[in-house]
Amino acid sequence: MTPMLDPTTLTVFITGASSGIGAATARRFAEAGARVVACGRRTDRLLALKDEFGDLIHPIALDTRDWQATLDAVAGLPERFRAFNVVFANAGLAMGLEPAQAANIEDWNTMIATNITGLTYTVRATLPAMVARGEGHLVLTGSIAGDYAYPGANVYGATKAFVKQFALNVWADVAGTGVRVTNIEPGLTETEFSVVRFHGDKSRADKVYEGATPMTGEDIAEQIFFCCTLPRHVNITRIQAMASQQGFGPLAVKKRPGA
Repeated sequence: MTPMLDPTTLTVFITGASSGIGAATARRFAEAGARVVACGRRTDRLLALKDEFGDLIHPIALDTRDWQATLDAVAGLPERFRAFNVVFANAGLAMGLEPAQAANIEDWNTMIATNITGLTYTVRATLPAMVARGEGHLVLTGSIAGDYAYPGANVYGATKAFVKQFALNVWADVAGTGVRVTNIEPGLTETEFSVVRFHGDKSRADKVYEGATPMTGEDIAEQIFFCCTLPRHVNITRIQAMASQQGFGPLAVKKRPGA
């Protein structure tokens, strides 16, 4: 069997690295000896990562919705971090759980700007260098919501359906270049995801996971690490994982006279 890749040969560029799956993934790779470019909007958390792992972490304050800032972040990387060969376009969020007819339009705008625009900016800014080097791995954060609708997921689920198809289309473009593409599609995972969705209401967020054993950011980070350390001739196009207590709901039939 072809040996797994040596993690110490990897330089990983991660967006949304200040919390949740992004932070857990940064730690997983750094613990294995990989260099990590940790991008996010909460500088204090990025600096805490650097304090934890020292010179293996290069922190960058970055809002991926800003195209020029994203380009500048890539162009300004120091020599040790410049030849990144894993890009984890992870920055994303859910906001609100209201039905479409009652949703806050600013929540929709924020999700589209972050989950679609910011993700595509990250990919466009980093992909050319990996293709030119003939080596790389692009990992995107999708969701089971990109396949399975649930009430209140309207625009969030639609953004993750975009991510799923975008990943497949980018893979069609780069196949044979030495660059791999993987879409990670988690189900029930307890991070700060629900706190953000409910605009900081932690008690409401906690109820989402009450009585359940959700996956953790570390569980998802392990899946990403596995995909990225497989021999280079192997490409995992997508991983869809759920908490073992999660399943598929029945189709809804809501009866109303005359409807």
